[in-house]
Amino acid sequence: MNRRGGHAYPDCAPATRGVLAAKGKGPLSTLASPRARTRRAPEPVSKARPAAEETLRLILASLENIKAEETLTIDLRGKTSIGDYMVVTSGRSNRHVGAVADNVLKDLTKAGVGGVRVEGVPHCDWVLIDAGDVIVHVFRPEVRAFYNLEKMWAGVRPDGQRAS
Repeated sequence: MNRRGGHAYPDCAPATRGVLAAKGKGPLSTLASPRARTRRAPEPVSKARPAAEETLRLILASLENIKAEETLTIDLRGKTSIGDYMVVTSGRSNRHVGAVADNVLKDLTKAGVGGVRVEGVPHCDWVLIDAGDVIVHVFRPEVRAFYNLEKMWAGVRPDGQRAS
């Protein structure tokens, strides 16, 4: 501390002051010392995710409970690295598409599946839910017919040949 009660290294961040003090360049600051004692061990970076099959089962049950229509599961293993399964389903209206997406998100959260990302909720024409190994597309029927994801993904075999 200097004569005004400030630190000897006023232009340094508190953590830097402690480092300088540890190197013998000044006294250990009172700010750095208590933080070192109260630090907790970091929490694990990632928690175990359920297997892709378990996540798929949970999503399909959730879709059935909220009466999603024309649900189709596409096995992506061996076709792409973006996921193991893709689920394509429809809602009857924008409101139903939003309710289907909310129900799936609620059930995934309740089951402990973390890191779920969602796109398209404000408009509810097409909502994409990325649950890691399972990707869910919830469409209004007109939008689903326009994009026709089933044809694009279900028709490609791992060897690159088109299914007939």
